[in-house]
Amino acid sequence: MIQRHKGFSLLEILVAFAIMAVALTIVLRIFGSGVNAAVISEEYNLAVQIAESLLARTGVETPLLAGETFGTEADKYDWLVKITPVAEPPVTGRRFQSQQDQSTQPSQKLMKVGVRVSWGEDAGRQRSVQLDSLRMVREPVP
Repeated sequence: MIQRHKGFSLLEILVAFAIMAVALTIVLRIFGSGVNAAVISEEYNLAVQIAESLLARTGVETPLLAGETFGTEADKYDWLVKITPVAEPPVTGRRFQSQQDQSTQPSQKLMKVGVRVSWGEDAGRQRSVQLDSLRMVREPVP
């Protein structure tokens, strides 16, 4: 009677280690891409907060004048605020006449406020967020 030893052969152990190595590589890549996505999401979240803050300050803390301003936030996020007047539609005729004298009221003008926040190490991997808004500004009566 031949006695067989119970256990695994060397070939079976090598195949098991190869399968485990492939499985661990796949799992680590999944976790790595998840962490990378979380970092990118956090960067976008911070960029949107910066853009919203700049948009909220425009016209309140800074004057609502046509032009561009730029700067850097947290040594990483470059921002640009661009204010441009919106062209008024052509006047075709008034449907209603106001009883108030138009010359004594200040005229109102519509301005487009665009905020762009960008970040990234090089030009190929540059990311950005753009927020636009319309603001009404009153021009003083001459």
